[in-house]
Amino acid sequence: MFEPNVERLLAMLPADAVVLDVGGWASPFNRAQWILDAEPFDTRGYYRTFGGRPFQGREREWFSKERWVQRDICGREPWPFADKQFDFVICSHTLEDIRDPLSVCSELIRVGKAGYIEVPSRVFESTLGVERPNLAGLSHHRWLIDIEGDEIRFLPKYHLIHSDWRYNLPKAYLRSRPPEDAVQWLWWNGDFRFSEVTIHGLANQERELERFSEATYPRSPWMRRASDLWRSAASLPVRAARRLGWI
Repeated sequence: MFEPNVERLLAMLPADAVVLDVGGWASPFNRAQWILDAEPFDTRGYYRTFGGRPFQGREREWFSKERWVQRDICGREPWPFADKQFDFVICSHTLEDIRDPLSVCSELIRVGKAGYIEVPSRVFESTLGVERPNLAGLSHHRWLIDIEGDEIRFLPKYHLIHSDWRYNLPKAYLRSRPPEDAVQWLWWNGDFRFSEVTIHGLANQERELERFSEATYPRSPWMRRASDLWRSAASLPVRAARRLGWI
């Protein structure tokens, strides 16, 4: 979690608030009395294996092994909690990883009275070289996510995003931004809205990726002209082969 928001949350939670952390295995929010995750209690704090924080908040763990519920959070069965059982539910850096964030959002609303969601920003997830030189964002992330007001929108992270500079952002841009630009969050009370964005057709997917990249980090017109010329030249052999009936 973004550290200033950790402190805000610790300050706002009443002493008797019952808290659930969904997907907190890698770095549990220690103020939570319950954890729900696919990974086991004994291996919690995975982030420590590469120098990250093994927990969020204070050192004392409010949860126990008995209150660590290990299960597939995207499973078809409802989570083993009553409606509005928890005063507060946290889901931080989990929705971008999973196959069905919509069902998880639905369950967050069902079991929680209020909550906090944090995910990578679309800027972060579109940035080339965060993990590997030719990959945008993190390789295990499945979604490009936008949060506006009380709504979360999930766009599939099309593989096109790695293929051309028109569809991603340079690492230097992310480095120039403040830390909060790498993440986005939603404080919700009662419920929130969520949806999947579906874009049909390769050309339309390209336009959406290029739209975001250009709106965020406009490139020089000469770069676009040079790229157009290069693309045209690179396609000449293929077009010639098609005319000759070779392919």
